Amino acid sequence: MTSSSHASPAFPWRFGPIRAKACACNSAMCQRLHQRVTDDLSRRNFLGGVAAMLAPFALPANAVAATAQANDQRPLLLTNLRLFDGSGKAVRDGVQVLVQGQRIKELLPASATVEGARVLDCQGKLVMPGLIDVHWHTMLAAISQVAAMSSDLGYLYLAAGQEAQRTLMRGFTSVRDAGGPAFALKRAIDEGLVAGPRIFPSGAMISQTSGHGDFRLRSELPRAENAPLSLVESTGVAMIADGEAQVLRRVREQLMLGATQIKMMAGGGVASLYDPLDSTQFSERELRAGVEAASDWNTYVMTHVYTPKGIQRSIRSGVKCIEHGQLADEASVRMMRDEGVWWSLQPFLQDEDSNVYPDPARRASQKEVSEGTVNAYAMAQKHGVKTGWGTDILFNPKNTATQGRQLAKLTRFYDPLTLLGQATGTNGELLALSGMRNPYPGALGRIAAGAWADLLVADGNPAANLDFLADPDKNLRVIMKDGKIHKNTL
Repeated sequence: MTSSSHASPAFPWRFGPIRAKACACNSAMCQRLHQRVTDDLSRRNFLGGVAAMLAPFALPANAVAATAQANDQRPLLLTNLRLFDGSGKAVRDGVQVLVQGQRIKELLPASATVEGARVLDCQGKLVMPGLIDVHWHTMLAAISQVAAMSSDLGYLYLAAGQEAQRTLMRGFTSVRDAGGPAFALKRAIDEGLVAGPRIFPSGAMISQTSGHGDFRLRSELPRAENAPLSLVESTGVAMIADGEAQVLRRVREQLMLGATQIKMMAGGGVASLYDPLDSTQFSERELRAGVEAASDWNTYVMTHVYTPKGIQRSIRSGVKCIEHGQLADEASVRMMRDEGVWWSLQPFLQDEDSNVYPDPARRASQKEVSEGTVNAYAMAQKHGVKTGWGTDILFNPKNTATQGRQLAKLTRFYDPLTLLGQATGTNGELLALSGMRNPYPGALGRIAAGAWADLLVADGNPAANLDFLADPDKNLRVIMKDGKIHKNTL
C-alpha cells in the first residue's frame, strides 16, 4: 500500500517501453547461478528468503495464509504457555488453549492431548486476549486534518485500510470507532478483503451547529434551509442537527447505515477552533431524542463531553457512556456510578504522545484537560465507575504507532494486571453494550470457552509492567484474530 516516486528494479517495465530481448535462461551465467542457489540454500533458508521478499506486500501474504488456514479444519492447541485470561487476575500456568474455527473451544490442563489437533508450542511465553481500543478513529487516525479535508474519499479509504493492518499488527483485534465513515472498511475486513481489527462503527458524529463536530469555516455561515451538505457531512465524518426532529433523522440515518452505537457531541473540545472547551452542546431534549432513537434499535448513545454540566445533562438524557469527561467533579462521577454509566477515559497527559497546538488558547485547554486526566483516573477508581480505555488518536499519523505505549504508561494509575484487564475483558464488556446491534455476538477480550479466538503470544510479564506492548514488532510473537494467525515469529 506504500508508494514511491521511484520505480522498483524488481519491476523493470516501469522504467519505460518493453524491448524485445532473447531469453537468457540457458546462458552460462544463469546455469551457474542456479547451481549456486541449489547448493547453498536449504529449504528453510529459501522459505525465509521468500518470506522476507514478500514482507512489503502484507495483504497478499495474509490472504494466502488465511486461505491455507481456512482449508485446514483441524483444531489448534496452544501449549507450553502462561495465561492471562482478560479478567485482570494473575497469570496462570498449567493450562492449554484449544481453538476450533473462530472460537476458543475450551481450556485444558497442560497434561491433556487432543487427537488430530495442530499444536502451537508457545515456548513458555505469555498468551493473552487481543487488545481492544474503545475510542479509535479508523478513518481519521492516520491522516492529517488537511488531508482529511482535501483528499478524495478513495484515498482516505486506502490510507485507512493500510492503517487497519498496522493496528492489527500492534495487537489490537477490536476497536470501537468513535466517528467517521468506517462502514465500508468494516465490511472489507469482515469479508477478508483486508486485514484489520473488528470495527464497532458509530458512523458520523452527530453535532449541533457550532458544536464539536461542526468543521465548517465561518465563511460558510449562515447555511440556508435545504442548502447542500458540507464536505464533512457528505463524506460521513459528522452530521449537523439542530432540534429534536433533525437529531432523530441523523441518528436514524447512521443506524440505517449500520452503526453499532451512536456518537453525539455534548460539549466543546481542545482541537476545534470555534467551540470552547467549557461550552455545553445539545439541549436535554435533543440528547434524549438521540437516545430514544438508538434505544428503539436496542443500542446506546455515547457523548463527547468534558464538563460536569455536560456530563450530568448527558446522564439525565439516558446516555450510557461518557467519552473523555476529564473535567468531571465528584457529583458527576457519583452520578455515573449510581446510574451505571460507563466512563471511557483516554491518557490525555500533555506528554510526548499529545497533539501539538500552535496557538496559546488551545494549549491552555490542553493543559486543563491534562491536569483533569490525573484527577479523573483517581476518581474513577475511588467511586468504582466502570471504566474503559481508548486512545482517541485523531489526525495524527505519527502517533498511531504509540497505541500500545499509551496503554503501558497508565501503570502510573493502575497496577499492570488491572490495566491489562481494562484493555481486554473490561473493554469487551463495553463493546457488548451494543446489544442487538453487536455484529460479533460472543465474548471479546477474554480467553474462555466460547469466546472469539483473538489471541496474542507475547514476550512480557504483565505482573511487572506492560512495557512489552510499546514495541509490538519485537514482543508480539503471534497475533491471532478469528482463529486465523496473522503473525507468527515463534
